Amino acid sequence: MPYWHYPGTMGWAGGIGMLVLMALVLAALVALVVVLGRRGPQPPPPADPARRILDERFARGEIDQEEYERRRDALTRTR
Repeated sequence: MPYWHYPGTMGWAGGIGMLVLMALVLAALVALVVVLGRRGPQPPPPADPARRILDERFARGEIDQEEYERRRDALTRTR
């Protein structure tokens, strides 16, 4: 036996509430997909540690420009 006349049912306002709730859930899912899809570019892989050490030594003045260029060229030739 249907109970649409019973005052405890939600009536038409309950149906609108369910539609609003479903729309909010759908909007949250779409927002989640957009946020995950717009991840920023991945950071570059770590630089070559030998080149980084060479750069640091040159910056500290431990080696001169000629020595720096010679060693830098030697590092790039091996790759």
